[in-house]
Amino acid sequence: MSRSSPLKFGLAVPSGFWALSQEDKQRSLSTIHDAGFDHLFMADHVSFRNGNGTDGFVEVAALSQLHPVIGVMISIYLLPLRHPLPVARQLATMGRVAPGRMIFGIGIGGDDRHEVEVCGVDPRTRGARTNESLQIIRELLQGGTVTFHGDHFDVDEAVIRPIPDPAIPVLVGGRSDAALRRAGAYADGWIGAWCSTTRFKTAVHIVSETAAEAGRPDVSWLHGYQPWLGVGASREEARSAVARQMEAFYKVPFEQFERYTPYGTPDEVAEFLAAYIETGCRLFNMKICTPDPADEIAMGSEVMDVLRTA
Repeated sequence: MSRSSPLKFGLAVPSGFWALSQEDKQRSLSTIHDAGFDHLFMADHVSFRNGNGTDGFVEVAALSQLHPVIGVMISIYLLPLRHPLPVARQLATMGRVAPGRMIFGIGIGGDDRHEVEVCGVDPRTRGARTNESLQIIRELLQGGTVTFHGDHFDVDEAVIRPIPDPAIPVLVGGRSDAALRRAGAYADGWIGAWCSTTRFKTAVHIVSETAAEAGRPDVSWLHGYQPWLGVGASREEARSAVARQMEAFYKVPFEQFERYTPYGTPDEVAEFLAAYIETGCRLFNMKICTPDPADEIAMGSEVMDVLRTA
């Protein structure tokens, strides 16, 4: 997407959301949409660490039926743990139940090696399996009849109908150059995390260069960034809020993340994120932390307002 295309903002599915009543879920999504968020995003895990996880496709399908227009995004779906044909069917189905409202973020995972192994996948093959899957899925969702014989998947005369219209954007996550080349060869964008603006700019260049080499010079790129944010009336209370939540989640000191984690007033956080826009970012998936959790949506809305009017 060009620098003049609208920014997209996503909010992590709020903690405790699925424990709400049906009516409260619908009210929550209406509040999020009215605050200016374009979509909600959620992760995907089969059996992470102690067995935790959520199926990304089940969750986006459910969310999409709780509000008439809000978008949904899986960020990040562990594609190498699945066969590409059922994934293509799931995407085609989302194109019917929520047309034009889904973004599909994929990655190779690996933070928990055992999660990969219990799915019957050799962790060393994650990248190669993902590349083959993306090639198959792209061809299927462009309406082709696909025959593919690779190192990991064999498909003969596969067809998926109907295909999504409009097409579902595919973003590749990952910090390595291999992930960037994967995005350039097969996807509509890259979504980064824990990186500087210098690295983001370099990443965008690698993606574009790879796409040109692959015969894809005219992609309307949708590159994204997925940060945790601390937002409050002061930098001190904003830092405290985000540090507390990140340390509880990752079980490591906040200082290991602080360099890449914006915190402060809405204006200060927006100033930090604006630098990514200048390097090619058009989508932000935000995990917002505030001193009072009840203020997360309102504080996030203030950050978005500053960025949209900058």
